[in-house]
Amino acid sequence: MSDNWVVQNLENALETWNEKLAEIWTLITTTPQSFKGGSIWGVIVNINGAVQAIGLALLVLFFTVGMIRTCGSYTEVRKPEHALKLFIRFALAKGAITYGMELMLALFNIVQGTISTIMNAAGFGSASQAVLPTEIVTAVEDCGFFESIPLWAVTLIGGLFITVLSFIMIMTVYGRFFKLYMYTALAPIPLSTFAGEPSQNVGKSFIKSYCAVLLEGAVIVLACIIFSLFASSPPVINTDAAAVTMVWSYVGELIFNMLVLVGAVRMSDRIIREMMGL
Repeated sequence: MSDNWVVQNLENALETWNEKLAEIWTLITTTPQSFKGGSIWGVIVNINGAVQAIGLALLVLFFTVGMIRTCGSYTEVRKPEHALKLFIRFALAKGAITYGMELMLALFNIVQGTISTIMNAAGFGSASQAVLPTEIVTAVEDCGFFESIPLWAVTLIGGLFITVLSFIMIMTVYGRFFKLYMYTALAPIPLSTFAGEPSQNVGKSFIKSYCAVLLEGAVIVLACIIFSLFASSPPVINTDAAAVTMVWSYVGELIFNMLVLVGAVRMSDRIIREMMGL
């Protein structure tokens, strides 16, 4: 690493960004069962098991209310075809609550397969790192004291922006894991609404919303891949320009690309929901 403070500040900011980008890449390919050693998942499984009792109680309630609203009289309930329809609905809703965890993990595995396909098709095993060009390092090191003053201001602002953006991005990805855990823990309650025809839209909305959270990972991976392609083709450095101009041009374009990436990551939920019509 260079001994120049300006170069060190920029390199430290880029190192923080690269670390968070690599962490995101790892998190997207991590399963909820193995995240943080699996301790969080164990608690979520226990909560899900406890909430199942509430879900089964609500199952009977929604089934009864649905039967009263959809049947005009007791005579209709006695019809074999109608009784069979009610029995099948009750059994499917009971199965959704009992095996809801397996259902949600199956959906997760399907989406993870999609994410792996995107990574393999793009040919990326990891996100590309942003590196300070050698030309800028040389130009900054050759600057005198007075020439370095504007460079200090540029690097302070640029380094701060890069660091803040890196933490905003990683917090968004962690937020996706929080949502996955909350959906899994409370799943028996919305799944119990499938027992009644008037209330089944709640269960459908829950499944769609859960799939939307899963698919956020695909959008985040695509955004990281696009950014990596930008990072692999750094802007052309004008070696005839002043050092502060070189640094400003490079940092400005880099921050612009980072803002686009962070914006895409932050809006991944909205993008998926618009695609799914939620």
